[in-house]
Amino acid sequence: MYNYGVRGVAYKWFANYLKDRKQYTCMKDASSTLSNVNCGVPQGSVLGPLLFLVYVNDIGSAVLSSNFKLFADDTNLFISGTDEAKLRNKCSTCLAASIAGL
Repeated sequence: MYNYGVRGVAYKWFANYLKDRKQYTCMKDASSTLSNVNCGVPQGSVLGPLLFLVYVNDIGSAVLSSNFKLFADDTNLFISGTDEAKLRNKCSTCLAASIAGL
């Protein structure tokens, strides 16, 4: 948000809104323990769609050496090669770079 010019009180409001979020999963009578949410945006909120667009807007430029395709809430990373070990390494590197870039 800061990189898009959101500053001051508005920036602090968004930062506070997204900070210290937790999640858990329920299925029938079973529930998981609470886990910290370190990235992403809250689903089901009014701000969710806007924050998601801001969140993924730069993903294509975060990893310049790979081909990303975005559609709705899906992201596909296309990597090709003939050596399985090199492909795994490149995939790991690209994913780490995309997470660091966001």
